[in-house]
Amino acid sequence: MAAVCVYCASSQLIDPHYLTLAQAVGTRLASGGHSLVSGGGRVSMMGAVAVAARAGGAHTLGVIPAHLMPYEVADADADELVVVDTMRERKQVMDERCDVVLALPGGIGTLEELFEMWTAASLGMHDKPVIVLDADGFYAPLWHYLEQLRDKGFVRQAALDMLHRVTGVEAAFELVERR
Repeated sequence: MAAVCVYCASSQLIDPHYLTLAQAVGTRLASGGHSLVSGGGRVSMMGAVAVAARAGGAHTLGVIPAHLMPYEVADADADELVVVDTMRERKQVMDERCDVVLALPGGIGTLEELFEMWTAASLGMHDKPVIVLDADGFYAPLWHYLEQLRDKGFVRQAALDMLHRVTGVEAAFELVERR
C-alpha cells in the first residue's frame, strides 16, 4: 500500500469533467488500499479526490497553510488535517508523508509542486515515482515544451524519463503499485 500525494486544482472555475477524474482517482486509490496525502482543501479537484478516497475507506491526510484556509476551505473531514505556517512547510510535510507523487490537471501551484518533486528525483534526492495523469491531453503542450528543452540540451533524457506520463487512472495506479 502506498501513501499517494496528489497534486491537483483547487480552483472552482474548472470544467466539471476534471472533478469526475479526481473522483475516479480517489475511488481507485481507496480500492487499492492506498492512503491520500493532499493539500488539505475541500474544494474543486482537491476536495473531490479526498471525498471519494474517504468514501472508499482510505485514510486521508491534508496539509494546509493557515493563510490558505479561507481560500481552499480546509478539509475538516480529513482523517488528519495538519495546519502549517508556510507553503514550504506544507510541501515538506507532504513530501515526508508520501511514497508516490501523482499530478492531475492543475494550475501554477500544481506545476510548482510537480516540478519540485521531479527536480528532486532527477538529482537523486528521493526515489519516489513522479506520475502525471494526462487523461485528456491537458499536459500535452507542457510535454512538447519539455521535449524541446531536452532537444536543446536543457533537460537530460534521464531526467525526462523519470517523469511518468500516463493517460488513464488504471495506468497511473499500475505505476503506483509497481513502486
